[in-house]
Amino acid sequence: MDTSEFFAPLRATTDDGAGVDGSAAPRTGVAETEPAEDGKSAAKITANAVDNANADATAGKQDVAKSERTPVWIDLLSPTSDEIHDIEQRFGIEVPTREEMQEIELSSRLYDEDGALFMTVSVLTRATTDAPQTAAVTFILVKKTLITLRYADPVPFKTFIRRVKKTPSLANSAETVMFGLLEQIVDRLADLMEQTATDLENLSNQVFASPEGPGSDQDHRETLRQIGRTGNLSGKAKDSLLNLHRLGLFLSTQTRLKKDAKARLKVISRDIVSITEHANFIANKVTFLLDATLGMISLEQNNIIKIFSVAAAAFLPPTLIASIYGMNFEVMPELGWEFGYPVAIGLMILSAVLPLWYFKRKGWL
Repeated sequence: MDTSEFFAPLRATTDDGAGVDGSAAPRTGVAETEPAEDGKSAAKITANAVDNANADATAGKQDVAKSERTPVWIDLLSPTSDEIHDIEQRFGIEVPTREEMQEIELSSRLYDEDGALFMTVSVLTRATTDAPQTAAVTFILVKKTLITLRYADPVPFKTFIRRVKKTPSLANSAETVMFGLLEQIVDRLADLMEQTATDLENLSNQVFASPEGPGSDQDHRETLRQIGRTGNLSGKAKDSLLNLHRLGLFLSTQTRLKKDAKARLKVISRDIVSITEHANFIANKVTFLLDATLGMISLEQNNIIKIFSVAAAAFLPPTLIASIYGMNFEVMPELGWEFGYPVAIGLMILSAVLPLWYFKRKGWL
């Protein structure tokens, strides 16, 4: 469990609200705590924007303002029931349970409750492992605060938190944080789709490689495993993109968003559509490679069966001759013949070689 609060950077102002030099003061920020040893971010970005000339004079005022300010982002990572209860009491909302976050109904994932927007999307996690997964992440936009509820730690969240530490201006407002997270998630999906396309190209070369080549997979087991993992990854990525597309449509209907925010949302929506088309292309290529691999396996099995069929046909005449001379009849002229044995052996060899020569001439071998 890990709860992090992020605050918008303050401006260092005089009594009349202007900067010390008569203009708005620059925005900077520092992290109050360092990340925990378990790798989860426990940073709380707070206001510490002070003009260098008046740092000592305004330090006391900032300490007071910090305790009275409302955070722009509260990140709940695997929160306890007490933490969830505290958030509910603090903002007057009802936080959805983990089971409710898994529901697939659109009305359960995207809804407006007393002015607070509840938006649940599926985010791809563990994408670089053999078992990629999707985790439900809920965005709660209430007043001037964004609350994110999650029970996994996807890479986009880690990346965005590191960026906020370096550039606190990315957390100017709740909407800015939300769009920054959405952009990070979309960028991550785009990178994964690009890498998946490269992996599929290598798989394609491997499937259609010559059987005698160094890169060929004789039994195709590894190839099938890689195709299955790629198909699983692309399917989960498409699920995440579908959720993000629905989220974009839901946000586009909200009047509380300003013009700049809607323009930013429009860019994100275009990126989602573009990546979805690429994901569909990858899914089609996965199906093609799977069919091609199964076809290659069938051809190899047919070749094996053909060899056995040819061998059976080639050794059938010698077997017949040997069977005849193995009969225990008293009156067989060849049994008393001096050259009967070598002639029988020669007939068996000749009857085996002639079919093999014929099959080779026909191109069946």
